[in-house]
This record gives sequence, C-alpha cells and structure tokens, in this order.
Amino acid sequence: MAKGTALITGASSGIGAELAELCAAGGYDVVLVARQQAALEKLASTLSQAHGVAARALVADLAEPSAARMVFASASAVDILINNAGFGLAGGYFETDWEAEARMIQVNITALAHLTKLYLPGMIARRSGRILNVASTAAFVPGPFMAMYYATKAFVFSFSLAIANELAGTGVTLTVLCPGPTRTNFFEAAGTADSSLVKGPTMSAAEVARQGYDAMMAGKPEIIAGARNRWMIWGTRFAPRRMLAKFARRLNSPQ
Repeated sequence: MAKGTALITGASSGIGAELAELCAAGGYDVVLVARQQAALEKLASTLSQAHGVAARALVADLAEPSAARMVFASASAVDILINNAGFGLAGGYFETDWEAEARMIQVNITALAHLTKLYLPGMIARRSGRILNVASTAAFVPGPFMAMYYATKAFVFSFSLAIANELAGTGVTLTVLCPGPTRTNFFEAAGTADSSLVKGPTMSAAEVARQGYDAMMAGKPEIIAGARNRWMIWGTRFAPRRMLAKFARRLNSPQ
C-alpha cells in the first residue's frame, strides 16, 4: 500500500522527472504534471513498473490561468506537492517578448503560488503534508539579460521561506530548493546554451533532486544544492548588488 500521493509539476524531464522517481521509489503514488503527454505517459509507465506504485499523467499547461484549479480538481488530496515547473528567457528586457515574459510569470510565480494556496488548507486540516518549491541560486542576485527569470526565482525563495515560517506547528512543512547550473534542457529552452554559465561546473538533475527530496523529507525550510553553490551564495552577502549584477551579466552573456 502506498504511503500517500505526490504531485510533481514539470515532471516530464530533468529535475522534475528525477523528483518523481524519488517519490515513487519512496513508496508514493505519483501524479505527473506537464504539457508533454507522451513523455508523461512513458514516465508514468516506467515508475509504475519499477516501483509498484500508481502513476498517472496529468496534462496541463501551467501558463494558462485556469490550470492550477484544473490540476487541483483532478488530484485534490495529495501528501506531497512539488512545484518544479518553470522556464527561463534570455535577452535584454527591452527586446524580449512580453507575451513570453507573461507566460513565465504565470508558470514560475502564479501557478506555484496558486497550487500552494489550493493544497495547503487540506494539508493543515490533516496536520500532515510536505511542499517543495524549486527556486534557483538566481534568486540571490540581479540577473541582467535574464532579468525576469531571476526576479521570479527571487519571489519563489522569499515566498517559500515566509510560508515555511507560517507553517510552524501545523504538521506541514515547506522547503525551497535552490539549484545552481544543472545539466537539463533548461539552457537550450531559455536560449542561453552558449553563455559562460553553462560552461562552468554543473550538477546532474539526479544530484539536485536527491538533495531537494532529502531536505523536503527532513522538513528543512531551504536547501542550496551543492557545496560549491552554497559557498558562492554565502559570498554574495558581502558584495554590493551592483557588483553582483555585473558578475551575473558576464555569466549570462553569450560567448
């Protein structure tokens, strides 16, 4: 018998797929949410066969304002909520497409906050539940040429820590995961595959997912994935934000 149900957004690949694998391996039925039906169904079949849990695909485009309510209506009682869906967009803010920016805000911020809002009351009523929100090390610095993406992740980080504090004593925990550069298709999709950021040290999606999953299960409020990333973010406390913006600009600029 399953321990409960985990719902993972952005589950079709990368960190989301690895988190779904960990939840299934941990004995949880999984609801896999993303736009790519074929990829979701393939992963659901793989997880079900490998771990003997129920796994189902739930196709949803979280850029649509109605998507969060649709997801909740389809799977209203979950024990673990993982808000992993998100994407980036490269370019100077004066030249990027507003419709793409608006979709990113909807996915990275609004859908995450809405799903958290929808699932929290039931978790609190049961005095049990875990939420993992995926932010980024981008949350800690201004990000020229990916300005909106960095800003969305700053929201996720601040929002998550605030809600984690509110949940003290409820039996429910919220953890925010901050990965650094990770080997997924994120950079190609964001248009930053040629940036210096990609050419530096990266972590695998499996490594990031494991650290996030373990922190979530331990009820920790935050985890920066990777010792190198933790040292880097610690160092940002001592640097002026204008200097950090210049550093991020060099990383985000094509080489």
